[in-house]
Amino acid sequence: MLRMLTRNWWVLVLRGIFAVLLGILALIWPGIILVVLVLLFGVYALVDGVLAIWAALSSRKQTDTWWVLFLEGLFGTAVGVLVLIWPGITAIILVFLIAGWAIITGIFEIIAAIWLRKEIKNEWLLVLNGILSVAFGVLLVIWPRAGLVVLVWLVGIYAILFGLLMILLGFRLRGFDQRLERLAE
Repeated sequence: MLRMLTRNWWVLVLRGIFAVLLGILALIWPGIILVVLVLLFGVYALVDGVLAIWAALSSRKQTDTWWVLFLEGLFGTAVGVLVLIWPGITAIILVFLIAGWAIITGIFEIIAAIWLRKEIKNEWLLVLNGILSVAFGVLLVIWPRAGLVVLVWLVGIYAILFGLLMILLGFRLRGFDQRLERLAE
């Protein structure tokens, strides 16, 4: 594995460069990147669904539970088609799912802090964290489009950091490959 990685160090560098470029584009044009990500997910769900249906139908003579994979394929195909027809709604639904998760998590954190107030010190930190989560969720519900932009920015920042680390790793492996070549001689 090490030999493969060191010989192909340049692939890691290329992957890193593309990740950094994606991250920069996400920060500059978050709307375009969001649409592309949603459409890519739609295509993935559609293709995955069709392949699952094909696999289920081709294995129906070998197993009695083929229909489970068939239903999964139908669901994936339907989701893919819906995403491709209504990409904007899909993105908004994602923000509302995150908002709901943040609100529910925050409420449970507040409840846990109240229950634990006699058991732990500084339970107010858990209450504060719960309030922060609820506030974040409510803000996403009030301004879902801003939540989408922030989500794309987070993806962009992640992509830049990931890409930089891949580039650094690639160049480190390049140097290691040269040392391995000298040792082999």
